[in-house]
Amino acid sequence: MSARHRDARGRPVVAVTGLGIVTSLGQGKQANWEALSAGRSGIHAIERFPTEGLRTTIAGTVDTLFDGPFAAPELSEKLATLAAQEAIDQSGLAAPGDFPGELFMAVPPVEMEWPQKQELAATIEGEVDYDGLLRAAASQRYRAMHEMFLFGAVADHIAERFGTKGSPISLSTACSSGATAIQMGVEAIRRGETQAALCIGTDGSVHAEALIRFSLLSALSTRNDPPEAAARPFSKDRDGFVMGEGAGALVLEDYDHALARGATILGVVAGCGERGDGFHRTRSSPDGKPAILAMQDALEDAGLKPDDVDYINAHGTSTPENDKMEAMSCAAVFGERMARLPISSNKSMIGHTLTAAGAVEAVISFMTIANGVIPPTINHANPDPAIMLDVVPNTARQAQVRTVISNSFGFGGQNTCLVLTAAPFVPESRA
Repeated sequence: MSARHRDARGRPVVAVTGLGIVTSLGQGKQANWEALSAGRSGIHAIERFPTEGLRTTIAGTVDTLFDGPFAAPELSEKLATLAAQEAIDQSGLAAPGDFPGELFMAVPPVEMEWPQKQELAATIEGEVDYDGLLRAAASQRYRAMHEMFLFGAVADHIAERFGTKGSPISLSTACSSGATAIQMGVEAIRRGETQAALCIGTDGSVHAEALIRFSLLSALSTRNDPPEAAARPFSKDRDGFVMGEGAGALVLEDYDHALARGATILGVVAGCGERGDGFHRTRSSPDGKPAILAMQDALEDAGLKPDDVDYINAHGTSTPENDKMEAMSCAAVFGERMARLPISSNKSMIGHTLTAAGAVEAVISFMTIANGVIPPTINHANPDPAIMLDVVPNTARQAQVRTVISNSFGFGGQNTCLVLTAAPFVPESRA
C-alpha cells in the first residue's frame, strides 16, 4: 500500500465516502443543510404523548416520517435505517444487502417503557409488582416484546438489512456514543481488521419516562414558549438542554481502498481522542481536565496542532455547567485563539440527540467543510460575559474550513473528540 496514505505511525488513513442524516429538521443531507445554514429550528411542542403537568413540553422529535407510535428501539432502528441507506448509497460501496465491512452502532440504553409495562400489568393476577412484571415479560407470550428491548436488537436488524460482516457492535457511552462508534470504526480500519466500516449513531427515545427522568435531574430547559427559542448554548440565560431525536451514519474506508475503486472521498477522520472521568454520574469534572485531554489526544492522534483547527463543532448542550466547562476546556487547548476561533452548537437547532449526537454532528461537520459555511448558534441574544467565544451567533458564516474538531462530552464522564478534515489529507510532514 502506498506510504502516501499512511499516517506518521504507519496506519492507514481513514476516508469518509458516505454520509447520512435524519433529524427533526428532516431526512437527508440536503434538507438538514438548508435548515441548518438558514438558522432554522426543529424544536417544537411534543404531540406524541400528553405533557400536561410536565415542566418541559418541547423536544426535537422526528414525527413526520413514520406512522407511530413506536417504542424507542423501534424508532431508533427506523432512523438508523434511513441514515445508513443514504450513506451507503452515496458511497457506492455496497450492493444491496451486502456491505463489505463491519457495523459499529451507538444505540440508546433500552428498557421497557410505560405502554409495555401497562400491557404486562394487565395480565398479572393479584398485586402488580416488579417481580410480577418480570415473570410476565419472561413468558413466551411476550417474546416479540422481549426481543424488541434487547440491547443488541437494533444493531442486529441493521446488520441483517445491510449485510454487514462480522458480529455487529452495539455501544452506549451516553452523549459521546455516536462519536465513539466512529472511533471504533477508525480503529478497526487502522488495525487492518476491515477495509470498510458502517458507523451509526441513532436515538429515537423521546418518550414520557425519559423526559421526566431528565427533568428530575434538572437537566432540561423549561422555556417552552416559543419552543424554537429554548436551546441557548453559551448564552447567559441558558437553562438546560432540549431532547432531540435523529441518526447519523458514515461509511468509512481505508483511503487507498477508496481510491482504488474510484470513490469520491468526502473527508478524513484524522484523529480520535477519548478520556473517561469518574467525577460524577451526570456532572462533568469542573476543572475540565478529561475534556481537555480528549481534545489534545485527538489532535495528537491526527498529528495536528491547535493552530491547524479552523472550527469547533461544540458539544454545546445549553446547560449552565456543561457550556462553561466546554468553554474553559477549549480555552485551555487553544489559548488566546479561542476569542476568534469559530465554535458553534448544532444543538441550538436540533436539540440534543443524545446517543446519536456525536455521529449527527460529525456528518454536519463534514457538510460544513464541503459547503464552506459554518452553521450558527441560534438564540444567542444574551451573551454570557464569562464565556468569551466566537459562537457564530444567530447567522451562518461563510468560511474556508478544512479541519474541524467535534466535541462529545457525555453523562458519567464519557468524553470523545474527533478531528475531521477535508480530503485529500496529506500533511506536508507526511507526504
